[in-house]
Amino acid sequence: MKKKIIARGVLGIPFGITIGYLITIISSLKWGKGYYAPCAPQLVNMMGGELPGVLLQTGLCAVLGIVCAAGSVIWEVENWSIVKQTGLYFILIWAVMMPIAYFLYWMEHSFIGFFVYFAVFVGIFLLMWMSQYLINRRHIRAINAKLK
Repeated sequence: MKKKIIARGVLGIPFGITIGYLITIISSLKWGKGYYAPCAPQLVNMMGGELPGVLLQTGLCAVLGIVCAAGSVIWEVENWSIVKQTGLYFILIWAVMMPIAYFLYWMEHSFIGFFVYFAVFVGIFLLMWMSQYLINRRHIRAINAKLK
C-alpha cells in the first residue's frame, strides 16, 4: 500500500500543477481584463515579485496534486463504506485545498470569500463524485450482466 501511495503521489505532481495553471486561466478570464495573470497580484506583492509568486504557487499546486493522487487509495479500501471513503477523501482534500487557496489568494480573504470558494469546492467535488459513481455503477452492471 505504501508503494502505491508514493507512486500515485509522484504521478499527482503534474496533475496538481495543471489544475493550478487552469485556475490561473479561469481567474485571468474573470479578473484579468484581457490579460493573463500567472498568479494573484496579492501573491506577487507578498512574495516581492511575479517569479517568486509563480514558483511558490507551482510548488503548492504540486503538493495539492500529491495529496489528491496519493489520497485516492482511500477508494480502494474495500471494507470501508462509500460514505466513509467519501467523507475521509473530502476532509483530506478540503484540509489541503482551502489553506493553499487562501495562501495563494485564489479566494478573497474574507468570510464571504471563504464561503464562496468553499461552495465552489463542494460543487466541483460533488460533480466529480457523482460522475465517478455513475461510471462505476454502469461498469458493475455490465460485469453483472456478463455473469448472468
